[in-house]
Amino acid sequence: MAKYKLINFKTLGDERGSLIAIEKGYNAPFGIKRVYYIFDTKKGVERGFHAHISLKQIAIAVKGSCTFVLDNGKQREEIQLTSPNQGLLIDGLIWREMKYFSDDCVLVVLASEYYDESDYIRNYDKFLEMVKDDS
Repeated sequence: MAKYKLINFKTLGDERGSLIAIEKGYNAPFGIKRVYYIFDTKKGVERGFHAHISLKQIAIAVKGSCTFVLDNGKQREEIQLTSPNQGLLIDGLIWREMKYFSDDCVLVVLASEYYDESDYIRNYDKFLEMVKDDS
């Protein structure tokens, strides 16, 4: 069953500042094979518009904010990421769109696998067919 949820990361720190560690089996439910980040997104630009067949991801707005639109084929939900101590875990067949990037947004994504174009579903109608077949 495809799913997503917010993860709150424990913030460590002292008078020098703050630190968050992300570790497999502790606060990341998968091994991390790829890390990428999105920044300098122009005003009004929307991104994503795809799903993954098996990739797991954790998205973190380490600076600024953005909104995820998540769709399981039956309902859509918007989740706003606004804090570096919270991540959005997306596990399974979920259509995702990203919008409302703040000017200073830096969105870091931790992925369970290396980039593989064959894992992407970039056509919404095909996604709906796959979700229907997955039920």
